[in-house]
Amino acid sequence: MADFEKIYENRHDYMKAWKEKNPDWKVLGYICSYMPEEILYAANVLPIRMFGAHEPQNVTEPHILGMFCPFCRDVLAQGLLGRYDYCDAIGITHTCKHVNQAYESMVTHKGFTHFFVPTPNKMQAKQALPYYSGILGLFKKQIEEWVGREITDDDLKRGIEIVDTNRRLMREVYETRKAEDPPISGRDSMLMVCASEMYDKVEVNKIIEDVLKNELPGRKAKDDPGIRLMILGSENDDVKFVNMVEEVGASLVIDDHCTGSRYFWNTTEPADDLLTSIADRYLKRPPCPIKDMPNRSRIPHLLGLAREWDVAGVIMIQQKFCDPHELDKVALMDAFEEAGFPTLYLELDVTVPLGPFRIRVEAFLETLGSEDLF
Repeated sequence: MADFEKIYENRHDYMKAWKEKNPDWKVLGYICSYMPEEILYAANVLPIRMFGAHEPQNVTEPHILGMFCPFCRDVLAQGLLGRYDYCDAIGITHTCKHVNQAYESMVTHKGFTHFFVPTPNKMQAKQALPYYSGILGLFKKQIEEWVGREITDDDLKRGIEIVDTNRRLMREVYETRKAEDPPISGRDSMLMVCASEMYDKVEVNKIIEDVLKNELPGRKAKDDPGIRLMILGSENDDVKFVNMVEEVGASLVIDDHCTGSRYFWNTTEPADDLLTSIADRYLKRPPCPIKDMPNRSRIPHLLGLAREWDVAGVIMIQQKFCDPHELDKVALMDAFEEAGFPTLYLELDVTVPLGPFRIRVEAFLETLGSEDLF
């Protein structure tokens, strides 16, 4: 497990060393998890997700509003401070306005080569698949022009296999968390997903395979797993927060984050046209609320996860000022409560005040424990 934490904590050092070892590859940093990584791997371009540092900063105020979400401000700060200067380009899919603005500001002030993929918002629409397949075709041509070579069908198949292998392995890891005594904590699971997003999947896949074969069988993450919880909401890679929740008597056994199950949940189904196959996979993945239109397909999916992983309650976290999750909050909380899953809502910032949050989490767990007595 230590390898994933090392990658997470030393992501920039790992990537600089990786670039030296792989001079024929380019690196593209992206912010939103809808980036079609298969096409990039097919072109010998390593896609890495750009994360914040969870530390105070004072460089973004001249560029984006202070009332924009802390995640986008933190990521922009890392870009402006030069932490991602090893990237040959950055890219984004059509996502929320806050993240879009962070991307635009980074392009303007750092001069990155950049790519925009206009992912449809109404992913349930009949026109979404032909539209998005065409968009991916245009994106493929742009990448071909950038790298100076054609991306063949064999290249695409290789890219799909690299990314789908990671998805299948992560599903295997998450399946183990259904156990009464889960062999892996929520913290370590999150680090595993983040490492998959921020480093070379070929190398990360080998580490995950080794963990599944040699570490998880017969292992117990905690002597007393405590109360089983689900965690969901905005982007969340706050290791200290997740660790705190598990230290006070809970096990986070399932999640719905773009740094968790939402990122890897489904694989690519075979189709005659590979770009259509890739497009279909992204349209059918568990959606971010900004893509969940016109119907809220998230609700039955999330309730299914809560039941299948046998949770006693749900922690809903939201990055402060996150509009998509703010608008989703009431409907989700009502659905969970009606289904018999008590919920705790918490609002995160760049740095999280663990003391006050610890008190609220402990009170929530105490309430859940009291309910089990009757």
